[in-house]
Amino acid sequence: MLRRDVLKTLAALAAVPSAALAEDAPLHVGDTSTPFNAQTVKNLARALAERDYQPRPSIPKEWENISYDQYRKIWFDTRNALWENTTRPQRLDVFPPGLYYGQGIEINVVEDGGARPLVFDLEVFDRTDQFPDLPLNENMGYSGLRLRADLRNSGAFTEYAVFQGASYFRGIGTGEIYGLSARGLALKTGDPMGEEFPDFTGFWIETPEASDASVTLHALLDSPSCSGAYRFEITHGDVLHMEVEATIFARAEMAHVGIAPLTSMFLFDATDRARFSDFRPNVHDSDGLLIHNGAGEVIWRPLANPKTLQISAFGDQNPKGFGLMQRKRDFSDYNDLEALYHKRPSVWITPRGDWGTGAVTLVEIPADLEIYDNIVAYWRPANPITAGEEHHMRYGLRWGADPAPNPPELLRVLSTAMGGRPEGGLVMVIDFEDGSALPEDLSAVDVILRSSTGTTTPGILQRNPETNGPRLAFTFMPEGADVAEFRVQLRTGDAPLSEVWLYRWTKT
Repeated sequence: MLRRDVLKTLAALAAVPSAALAEDAPLHVGDTSTPFNAQTVKNLARALAERDYQPRPSIPKEWENISYDQYRKIWFDTRNALWENTTRPQRLDVFPPGLYYGQGIEINVVEDGGARPLVFDLEVFDRTDQFPDLPLNENMGYSGLRLRADLRNSGAFTEYAVFQGASYFRGIGTGEIYGLSARGLALKTGDPMGEEFPDFTGFWIETPEASDASVTLHALLDSPSCSGAYRFEITHGDVLHMEVEATIFARAEMAHVGIAPLTSMFLFDATDRARFSDFRPNVHDSDGLLIHNGAGEVIWRPLANPKTLQISAFGDQNPKGFGLMQRKRDFSDYNDLEALYHKRPSVWITPRGDWGTGAVTLVEIPADLEIYDNIVAYWRPANPITAGEEHHMRYGLRWGADPAPNPPELLRVLSTAMGGRPEGGLVMVIDFEDGSALPEDLSAVDVILRSSTGTTTPGILQRNPETNGPRLAFTFMPEGADVAEFRVQLRTGDAPLSEVWLYRWTKT
């Protein structure tokens, strides 16, 4: 999905001066209330799965046919937000339909055991005279929602989470800007027959009390293969916390399921500068996949932008966690005044309960522009979800600069670089951070270096004066190979000193 244009649109709309806004037209909550409890969405999802899949009705085609520039001419007036001018700690905004969003979603407000719908009203949006006059029909609806809160205790309500498009949602810690996305469910990602994108078709938000630190959001998911009931408990802060509980109801057997999927962008870094003529040293929302596996290993897999589709599976039993990280955190790492990639969040997934046997799966898709989300990571259960089965899952998401647990005894990988040698072969360089467990004398450090094919030099370990941590450099000779898998770890005696560095090299 080309969501980056949408992200730029949202940023532009947030910057519209208040003097340009029209008169207030607050979001209207309908009068009809229906009973709501913890089982309501689950019962709806179960009933959906018992019927054949029916696509949602569409808004008029004229809305989908507008241009990106026209879509930028309509935006939500935040003075019309739900709970505006109240003591409640949250504000809820909505997004207009149209362009990429040809179907409306249902949004309900839960209070005192009842749920009432938000009624679609075009007047909650402001528009310039360049936005076209478009027809309306009975299927009109908002395309998504945004949550805001007083993040800095300044009296200003700032956004921190967005749910919009298929089952995509995004979050940020205080002071960050949007980058990678999460999804409710991934189905058949990378399959030759094509991917299936489930939709969040409805939301129910519980009305918060003035003292509440969190907000609870329920979502109904639907797709040809399954339906689902989701509950999000969301707590903003320097690190944004989301606790997710979901039940999937299978209409058909689902052999390729992605649990807790993350979607990001990686164009290039110092591992492959030759393909891109660019003034910036790095362009990515995430630079690595981090895994804490069930066996206790900590694995760092630098991301790549391959020439052909690349899928990696890291088999595991009850993983402790995984996530897509953005470890480079200085402006100079990117030198980009507009994209501000150094402020993009990382996301860490923590499984709750028994996830059993499966694989953390990484899909890397070729991309030539940074507008494309070409990285997907998720947990793939070893066994299919059979037709008629109910699959329950729980996990936490943490959005922030460094949200993953950091075992203090292990040195993290800071960066990876590589380049060709005039006499042939490839020089690979791995920088590790400094740490209290690092011996002063690096000769006491053992380097475990393995490659699946070709040959490598033993490697030279030196202290990097910039980071004070160790740098490992070695030469790889492919010897005609097209693909090579690498595994590197620093150790002292029988104990690991660093994360395990895994990398797949492919011939360009």
